Amino acid sequence: MFYINVPVGLLAFAACYALLRDPDYLTKQRMELRKGPFRFDSIGLSLLVIVMVSWEVMLSKGQEWDWLSDPFWRVQTLATFFAVGLIALILWELRHPSPVVNFRPMRERNFSACCLIIFCAFMVLYAATTSLPGLLQSLFGYDALNAGLVMSPAGFFAVVAMPVVGFLLGRGTDARWVIMAGLLIMAAGNYWMSQLNLEISPGQVVWPRVVLVLGLSICFAPVNVAAYLYTPPLLRGAAVGLLSLLRNEGGSVGTLLAQTMQERRDQFHTLRLGESLDPFNPAVTSFLEQARGVFLQQTGDPVAARQLAWQALENLRQQQASALAYFDVFLMLAVVTLVLVPVVLLMKRSVAEKGAHIGHE
Repeated sequence: MFYINVPVGLLAFAACYALLRDPDYLTKQRMELRKGPFRFDSIGLSLLVIVMVSWEVMLSKGQEWDWLSDPFWRVQTLATFFAVGLIALILWELRHPSPVVNFRPMRERNFSACCLIIFCAFMVLYAATTSLPGLLQSLFGYDALNAGLVMSPAGFFAVVAMPVVGFLLGRGTDARWVIMAGLLIMAAGNYWMSQLNLEISPGQVVWPRVVLVLGLSICFAPVNVAAYLYTPPLLRGAAVGLLSLLRNEGGSVGTLLAQTMQERRDQFHTLRLGESLDPFNPAVTSFLEQARGVFLQQTGDPVAARQLAWQALENLRQQQASALAYFDVFLMLAVVTLVLVPVVLLMKRSVAEKGAHIGHE
């Protein structure tokens, strides 16, 4: 199935090679670099490897090793390597004339704000994208195909939204307000998903997902406009690399954040729901009596019927706790998206120039 990406990738590569051209400033910069001596930032590359390896291993193994409560200090050691390595990397790269990772674009206010927005936006997207199929498959009995079919209509609306956003930006709309609208729509989609329950139909799952992806589609193009508008042309290539890196890492963080929070909140709700499940609760007694009667008719064994009734109550508790945990994840994602809205107000006015291709560089 994955081989289908090979012809699509080759076609995209051929189209890019035939249609895209480097801007003049980049061509000139490349020619100047070829004339000078070759200087490779080996120390910067080594620090980058330490930082990224520590970060990725910590994210992938953190939940398994119980994060900062790891008794063998594996997570703590990785976190120390990451923090020290990141500080050393930033200090070294800011002083090196040809850095592997150029952090100088971060000095520009718009670019820094856009980095934060794109990191958190993709964190929210990936967190919701991993949580929703888990909810559908574990609690609603969907298989992978049906879960994918429920989530797929969102892609159509994303494709429709992007040209509309491009038209608005081309007409002189301030990118800040488009970003803010997209963030609010993303927050609305996540909040909508947090208000679902276990009695919903597939159609009631489709539309919250559509709203979430639509909000991200609205954000994506104006973030690129605002990020590169005030960035000097000589630093624009480094800015593209930084923004792409943060976008990918945001997805990794979102996946692990959703998994960790879902497991922790599942434990929390299981304990809280268990506080009221005792023989002195009339609702519990009534449920057990009804369930025992049903199982007694099926088995004819009073002891087995009693055990099955208690098991049914436990299954119901686990089901409700898991559902509440997933809904808590969606609510947390809505809050994170809302917190990003004030960041937009810190940005400078961002109106794309006519004929500019800033978002494509």
